[in-house]
Parts: sequence; structure tokens; C-alpha cells
Amino acid sequence: MARIESLHVYPVKSCAGIAVEQPLLGATGLQHDREWVIVDPRDHFLTQRDEPRLALVRTTIETAHLRLEAPDREPLRLALDHGGEPRVVTVWRSQNPSFDAGDAAAAWFSSFLARPVRLVRFDPAHRRLSNREWTGEIEAPNFFSDGYPILVLSRASLADLNGRLGRELDMARFRPNLVLDGVEPYAEDRIRDIDAGDVVLRLVKPCTRCIITTTDQATGARDGEEPLRTLKSYRFDRQLRGIAFGMNAVIVRGRAPG
Repeated sequence: MARIESLHVYPVKSCAGIAVEQPLLGATGLQHDREWVIVDPRDHFLTQRDEPRLALVRTTIETAHLRLEAPDREPLRLALDHGGEPRVVTVWRSQNPSFDAGDAAAAWFSSFLARPVRLVRFDPAHRRLSNREWTGEIEAPNFFSDGYPILVLSRASLADLNGRLGRELDMARFRPNLVLDGVEPYAEDRIRDIDAGDVVLRLVKPCTRCIITTTDQATGARDGEEPLRTLKSYRFDRQLRGIAFGMNAVIVRGRAPG
């Protein structure tokens, strides 16, 4: 029987995620997911595509604070409702009003990455919607996700990939919000809705994969061409012109206000 194995939140885009037991589902997905992002001096977003070492930044949600930890750094704590100097952040083709997290946060990340960067928080008054070509009648707001509020992947799909690779890659490389168990490999490709009591999610678009999947999340280092080379041999989507692994989902019912 299909079941939800685990749920994961990534408060800072491309930094380490958190397994959560009882998350709040809001309009933009799981509470605090991709609410923060690191930007370059042009206010363009940065991810592990640019800086694999972001995988080493550990995140914790405290009662009223976001706590960040990284090797050889003192922890950094920021108010969850932080509202600082306004900035407009570019994520792909979208322009997103945001709040600068301040000079201390900028210095912390700049020192760790050895380049000038700043940390910003999404302005929750702004609405950044998923592509309606895929979501149809559903308006799906996001914070700083690549484009959709929820990413779904099954344990069986990863097991099948690992069998082809002959090595065990961790689920963290693929950064899902929701991990399914009790289904066949790639069942998420064919599932329309996930009905979990008061919550209904609709799977709307395959997730195309990038170089982030080649980064070892425990070391922050890239370790070759896998799994992209193997995935390309059997998961290349001609319509999307990319490697599909996992499904993007939107919220049909059950989200909290906000």
C-alpha cells in the first residue's frame, strides 16, 4: 500500500534539508520551504549548481529562529519573520521582492563561500506562481523553489536507479519534499493525485534534473557524471528536453491560510 515515508523542508534554497514529522502546509507548500536564498552581487540566485559547498550548510527551525551551521563557523541565527532592506531577487525569469538578511548573514555566507554574497528572505506579500500551462486551473504560489511548491519522489525509483548504478546514492541528492513508499518504481509518473486525508496534492509536471544530483551532499563535492549519465540512458524526456526523475506537485486541498 502506498504511504508517505518522509517529508522534507529546505529553508535555505540549496542548503541541507530537514526531515519534519508534522509540517504545516501553507499556500506555498511546506512551511518555510525555500523561503530563503543566497544571491550574488547582481541579486541573482545561487544554488549548488554554482556552489556545491552549500550542501554543507545545515539548517534547523527553532521556535522563532532559523539556525544555520557550517564547518568551522559559529552558528548563525535569524528571526523566522525577518524583514530587512528590500531587494528584488531574480530566480530564473521571475523577479521576486525580498528582504535582505543583514550584513552579519552576508559576511557569514561570503566567508564560507569565499565570494561576495547575501542572504535574503522571500517577501510573503508577493505571489510567485507556478506555470499555469502545467497547473491548469490551480494557482500554485511558491517561494524560491525552482518552480513548483512540492517535489515528490518514490523510494522504489531511487532503488531502481541505484541498482543500475551499482552503488547507493542517498535520497538527499534529489531533494524531494515528499518521499513515497509502497509503490513500484516510477509510479509517481502515473499518479494524478495523492490523497492524504485532509490534504490532496496533484502531480503536474516531471522534474528535470541538473548537475546538483552529482554532488555528494555529505562532502559538498561533485563526484563525476553520475547519476545523470545513467538517468539519461532511460529517463530522457523529449518533450521537456531533459532528464526526468520525480514529479512536481501542487496543492489541491488542505493548505493553511497564508
